[in-house]
Amino acid sequence: MIRSQSLDKLNSKNNFMNKILEAEVEKIIKPITTSDGAGVKLKRSIGVNPNYFDPFLMLDEFGSENKDDYIAGFPAHPHRGIETVTYMLAGDFKHKDSSGGEGRMKAGDVQWMKTGSGIIHSEMPAMKDGKLHGFQLWINMPAKLKMSKPEYYYIDNEKINIHSDKEKSVKVIAGKFENAEGFFEEHNVEPIYFDISLNKNKKFNFNLPSTHNSFVYLIEGEIKIGNKSHEKIKDSTLILLTKGKELKVEAITKSKFLFVSGKPIEEQIARGGPFVMNTKAEILEAINDYQRGTFVK
Repeated sequence: MIRSQSLDKLNSKNNFMNKILEAEVEKIIKPITTSDGAGVKLKRSIGVNPNYFDPFLMLDEFGSENKDDYIAGFPAHPHRGIETVTYMLAGDFKHKDSSGGEGRMKAGDVQWMKTGSGIIHSEMPAMKDGKLHGFQLWINMPAKLKMSKPEYYYIDNEKINIHSDKEKSVKVIAGKFENAEGFFEEHNVEPIYFDISLNKNKKFNFNLPSTHNSFVYLIEGEIKIGNKSHEKIKDSTLILLTKGKELKVEAITKSKFLFVSGKPIEEQIARGGPFVMNTKAEILEAINDYQRGTFVK
């Protein structure tokens, strides 16, 4: 009898510890509608509320079937001290930058750009009408890399690994899921970036680093995250997660969502439009460099 009670207590403790280790919903955020570039309409979440989710600086969802919402694109503009990750779901965009990087992004493609010491680039629609849909994520760079040489990576959709089974498909842009591996083998924030399609009443389970900050962005459908109750999560919604070692997502309806995770850099930041550095003095230096024509190193 005493042994049975001890086992019950042990099982109860293990269940409690397992719940602590699970990532749960910390905050549910509806993006704001705004515009950027030459008037491209988009929905912005990270970059407004919250202003910064270390190491993530900004998350935009752009998409419309009305060409007037995107046709002016993003003419040439500078960046310093960040990485930008552009993921296309529909449409075509042309990229050109001062490092010599050039490409045409089509549905499913990814553009990963490390701006480092400075890059000037443009992203313009290569389509006259039709549906455009995609995401752009900004990732902070640590102080030691902010003035590094810019790098541009174009990742063709056909080269991105996908895990697929009867319940789900997981497109692995960064990180690893089952036997599917992402593009970067080494990266300072150890990023995880999945595009997940999950059938109704099915579950997505993933073991993640407990040190990382993570979020889910629901593109369409309705999902339940973790074991704790939370308000309904439906289309175009950002969900910030608590730290944990296990993520559980259940699809209430057939759903599509992004899962993104990264190791915090834990450094102070200073923002100045397209520049993100560690101090205001460095922001002023970036502005002066751009105005003097000495921005591109």
